[in-house]
Amino acid sequence: MARKLLLRCKMEEWVVTVSTIKNQAPDPAGVLKQAREQLFASAWQWEPPELIRAHAELFDAYFRQCFAASRVGPELGINRNPYAVIALGGYGRAEQCVFSDVDLLLLFEKKVPKESEELVREYVYPLWDLGLDVGYAIRSVRECVKMAKEDLEVLTAVLDARFLCGISSVYADMTSQVRDRILSRAPHKIVRALVDRNLQRHDHYGDSTFLLEPNLKDGAGGLRDYHTMRWVGRIKFDLKELRDLEYQGVLSSDEYENLSDALSFIWKVRNRLHYFTGRKCDQLYFNYQVRLAEEMGLKEEQGQLPVERLMSELHSKMGYVKKQLLLFLFEMGFEKPSRRSFGFRRHPEIPGIEISRGGLDFKSSSRIIKNPHLLIQIFETSARLRMPLTREAGRLVREFGYLVDDSFRGDPGVRRSFENILLIPTRPVNVFEQMLETGFLVQMIPEFGGIVDRIQFDAYHLYPVDRHSLRTVYFIKSFADNPPEGVDPLCIKVYNGLKRKHLLLLAALLHDIGKASSDGKHSISGAQMAKSIVARLGYGPREIDLVCFLIEHHLLLAKTASRRDIHDEETAIRMARQIVHVNRLKMLYLLTVADSMATGPKAWNDWTATLVRDFFLKILRVLEKGELATTGAVRRVEKKKAYVRQAVDFPDTDAEVLLKVLSPRYLLYTEARDIVSHISLYRQLQDKEFVWEITPDESSKTRTVVICAKDRPGLFSRIAGVFTVNGINVLNAQIFTWRNNVALDIFTVTPPPDQIFEAERWQRAARDMEAALKGELDLGRALAEKPVSMSTQEVSGRPNRVVIDNDSSSFYTIVEVFAYDFQGLLYRITDALARNGLDIWVAKIATKVDQVVDVFYVRDEQGNKLEAAEELEQLRRQVLAVLP
Repeated sequence: MARKLLLRCKMEEWVVTVSTIKNQAPDPAGVLKQAREQLFASAWQWEPPELIRAHAELFDAYFRQCFAASRVGPELGINRNPYAVIALGGYGRAEQCVFSDVDLLLLFEKKVPKESEELVREYVYPLWDLGLDVGYAIRSVRECVKMAKEDLEVLTAVLDARFLCGISSVYADMTSQVRDRILSRAPHKIVRALVDRNLQRHDHYGDSTFLLEPNLKDGAGGLRDYHTMRWVGRIKFDLKELRDLEYQGVLSSDEYENLSDALSFIWKVRNRLHYFTGRKCDQLYFNYQVRLAEEMGLKEEQGQLPVERLMSELHSKMGYVKKQLLLFLFEMGFEKPSRRSFGFRRHPEIPGIEISRGGLDFKSSSRIIKNPHLLIQIFETSARLRMPLTREAGRLVREFGYLVDDSFRGDPGVRRSFENILLIPTRPVNVFEQMLETGFLVQMIPEFGGIVDRIQFDAYHLYPVDRHSLRTVYFIKSFADNPPEGVDPLCIKVYNGLKRKHLLLLAALLHDIGKASSDGKHSISGAQMAKSIVARLGYGPREIDLVCFLIEHHLLLAKTASRRDIHDEETAIRMARQIVHVNRLKMLYLLTVADSMATGPKAWNDWTATLVRDFFLKILRVLEKGELATTGAVRRVEKKKAYVRQAVDFPDTDAEVLLKVLSPRYLLYTEARDIVSHISLYRQLQDKEFVWEITPDESSKTRTVVICAKDRPGLFSRIAGVFTVNGINVLNAQIFTWRNNVALDIFTVTPPPDQIFEAERWQRAARDMEAALKGELDLGRALAEKPVSMSTQEVSGRPNRVVIDNDSSSFYTIVEVFAYDFQGLLYRITDALARNGLDIWVAKIATKVDQVVDVFYVRDEQGNKLEAAEELEQLRRQVLAVLP
């Protein structure tokens, strides 16, 4: 009551202010300009719904003043041909955000006179002079009704129409004809068209409840979803205001209040965004988000940055708008799953649960009190019958959530139901989504509440942590029978042969639970949290250990595959010793794939998939056949030599000489057929600066570039610089130096930017390579002259880091560089390593959108690891010095 009284006082004060401005400024446009300036000066003291209404009222006053002072109006003969000035769109709803369009309709009872364009000059031109976006239409009642019948955009605009001034009977006649001749004749067809357009809009703009840069108006959960509810309500119930949905029994009082609160927050963000960009802008781009959070006065809290708190709140509010629209359409008879999707068993078969209006409902609330297990059984039935819960069922789940206590969670019957929900295929109804939206999932696993709508502010994670976790579960379940396009068949084979699948799925659900803590080590803290969660669900020590292991190490395969030399048997053996069991490895592989797919396309692509798959198979081979002994390695090398002797087309004595100069590491890690190909390439070198061979790999959409050149200091950095100058990104590199001082370097790279002219781009790169190796091309200058495309460091604010690992390899010092990507980064780092007298033997480049992790296996000029602490510290400082 106090808040409403305060707002009423503010509105009354505002009316006085506007009246004062009117007396001071004789022209309507001047009145409007001053009034808007005063309104925006105090804008953030207003509640958003009151602000946008007050803003609309300023335009109302402007148009009414124009109407009263018009010189053209009296000449039109308003008595002979009455007309009305009508607000449309957001202005018609009195929801005028800071720089939203102003849509106007000049509506004539009879034929539109030629002089009507002069009215536009009076009404609209001054607004254009103020820099406002104003759209207008001039129609007769007949034309307007005809166009509304033919064009859905016109119809929705008319549904939002609001009378401003002129002859009100003209407006009343139009709305009456629209209802009688359009809405009442085919309401279902019109609503169906609105729903279909909604789906198309969501497809085009993306799901704003998930995307990194949500569209506040047109994405799913945006204001258009609320508008659609209004339009459907207007067609079905002739509602005038959103609150009429509560009076019609569609929304409960709490749901109306929550929806109003969600819309208020979205309007608040939208107004702020309009104001500081100085224009109409509905896409909340990355580079606006930090500033917006600061201007809204948000502070860091519980380990969340201000921008993360802003985006978490926004995703929550937009998610609520989206959910209410979907429930509303479902109960109106739209958005129902097809009858076929319900399967053969279309009866709940559980006392207390029934099918109502195409969804599952409780027979009565008293049944829930007598049998609380119904709270989870209704979700189990939803999964089995592939049928969603009704709105009323969702309300009852929320209302009786307090019945979910530790005795409920630990009950064997509840656990079996939970396991069934985990295992039953997701489509077409995602039961875990329903469990999350009704609050049941958080009641079942209270720790899950810490990651609900939690945002990680980087360009890597597309989804809030809770939705990401549900997507991970979804992808693993899809491996059973309906995998997404492009999924490796190996995932399907591994999953279908797996035992205790429910434990893998439980680990997937909880794998990021540790992100609720602010210690920065979510895998470790998540495993610790999971120990009590899984025990609470009634599982034994073995099951607890397995789930906790998967959570603690869910990043292990992906990180190691992208940052370590997977061709080195030592890497696979180290992983095998850590994982121990084949079944555990298989679960870890599937969790890695699903987690990466659920993160987004930047985390999972053809190259990453190939890398992780190959690494998984190497570890699997070690676990199944035992660690590879030295004798086994020697035997493989001898078999390769025998193959080379038979395959090469030059005298045996020459072959033997060449085999003696090939380094043992090269012979061990290179396939026999590739050795033959490399020897052929080497024979072309002769006196040339270099020769290379470029092979496309369609499975990973990459190129393999094998470069043969005489070894020299800084060779790797020059190659990296040439690639960068030509827009080619290095993904991986294997560096081999033969005993005759010949370097055989194998690069995995992205194709050149313009693949239509790829051959020409490689020819240009070859010319640059020759010039660079001869010392005729200044790579530093060439890179400086290229347009810089640097990742925005302010995205996450993480500092550059150099980590030196002397434990993971017996023969190399491993240098990890965490930095913000920019053109020439790889060249700078490798040049710094070369100036420190270090030879690079392996390079791994893992780009994480806003940061890259470049990993180098290095040795000094004597072929040794770096051991002295002062040497390691000096190396770390010198690499950091070349980073921006």
